[in-house]
Amino acid sequence: MATIHTLGPSGTNLEKAAHRWFADRRRQGTVVLHGEVEDGLDVMKFDGTEAILACAVYPRLHDLVFSNLHRLEMADSFILDTYDMVLATRPDQGPVTTIITHPAPSCLVADRGTITYASSNSVAAAECAAGRYDACVTTGQAAQAEGLRTLENFGPVPMVFTLHVGKVGAGC
Repeated sequence: MATIHTLGPSGTNLEKAAHRWFADRRRQGTVVLHGEVEDGLDVMKFDGTEAILACAVYPRLHDLVFSNLHRLEMADSFILDTYDMVLATRPDQGPVTTIITHPAPSCLVADRGTITYASSNSVAAAECAAGRYDACVTTGQAAQAEGLRTLENFGPVPMVFTLHVGKVGAGC
């Protein structure tokens, strides 16, 4: 495996897991980040050297697997703690009424305001930092990178990550 395609931007739990996969195997490799997990399918090679990394709570994991049986095969899975998951806001933010979050951890704040979905935890942090939402559910890493203040730390989540390798010669 030389390249893993997964969800970006930088700071996602999936990026962390992709780098860990290479490190645990003492391999050099490239991690390519995309706006959606499936976007990697448009650019990856189907020669056994590239893969898509997803996680067990990814809301569309079943679509990724079953829509791509002809060109992907699940080659590995592993458990890794996510970064701390946090509810964060800008340092000067007053009351919280709007929250942006990836769909997966949204139940952590289901009763705390109006929820909007983002494509990743890192995007949620950026949108909050830009002032478009009062708060976000994100990783501690992304919150810190965006200069956000943590309101609540839910801690790390032991997560199952799944690696889906492009079948040789499968193409699109």
